[in-house]
Amino acid sequence: MSLSTKTIKELLGKREATLILLIVVLTAVVTSRAPHFIQPANIERIVNDTSILIIVAIGQFFVILTGGIDLSVGSTIAFSGMAASMLNQYYPGTPVGIVLIVGIAIGTVLGAINGALVTFGKVPPIITTLGTMSIYRGFTFVLSKGQWVTAHEMTESYMNLPHGNFIGITNLIWSAVIVAVLTYYFSRYTRSGREIYAIGGNKTAARFVGVSEKKVNMIIFTLSGLLCGLAGVMWTARYAAAVNETATGFELQTVAACVLGGVNIAGGSGGIGGVVLGALFLGIINNALPVVNISPFLQMFIQGVVVLAAMFINTLMEKRQEKAAVKRRFN
Repeated sequence: MSLSTKTIKELLGKREATLILLIVVLTAVVTSRAPHFIQPANIERIVNDTSILIIVAIGQFFVILTGGIDLSVGSTIAFSGMAASMLNQYYPGTPVGIVLIVGIAIGTVLGAINGALVTFGKVPPIITTLGTMSIYRGFTFVLSKGQWVTAHEMTESYMNLPHGNFIGITNLIWSAVIVAVLTYYFSRYTRSGREIYAIGGNKTAARFVGVSEKKVNMIIFTLSGLLCGLAGVMWTARYAAAVNETATGFELQTVAACVLGGVNIAGGSGGIGGVVLGALFLGIINNALPVVNISPFLQMFIQGVVVLAAMFINTLMEKRQEKAAVKRRFN
């Protein structure tokens, strides 16, 4: 086998490279049916729409990395976004930066509550967040009294928050980029980041080397809540509406982005780059299917098939890697 062929084979074995190839192929196929699909304005719209998913999926990634799951992300987005929008509505003189900080702080607190229930209450993450998913959604209805905050009740500065741009790139995209870069550094080059991988890989071994599972649980759920708070403010500002049903079912999309990105649902492996590409792949699908006149019902079906296929591919790749590791050990 030549070096170049071996290198290509190794690259194609990486989930990130495979996703990039799939994104290119999907874009080419859709463009052949709808040439306007790759116009700069449409590409910018896709990336903007996907940026919120990227932000929240990264928070979900850290939870899944430890073998858990956060089902409350959609409700946390809704409550944080509603609270920030109502603050802007009733106190329009409040600087938009303060409103953003308040929304992030609320999301952080909700995430910390999840972490405390898992850490000190010893409640499994899936049960904890299944409960808080309903509780936080209920908080949203109670806070808003069932009412919406619409565009004419929001200030221009608030609605312009995600749309403002720097060097031609919107604040929303910059937010996703900054979150991705910072969390990549955190996951790869800090002790806490390595501890999260350790807990996900082997909890027993991690405890023996002094890794605190309680500390890790608090970090991952608090971080997930923080990113949901940021997403909640950006969501309501981008769409100029805060409704009680905001982000309903969004938790499934974040899990799908992680799975597509090669994150092991059982924990211990995966990376930020894969999650970002997984979210972009979903964003392109969501935008492409209506363009080629696929019915909404088939869109849901296709999205489900894609996620199941990704799970199947993940399993095959993990088994192949395990076999390769065994061969290297005995050779």
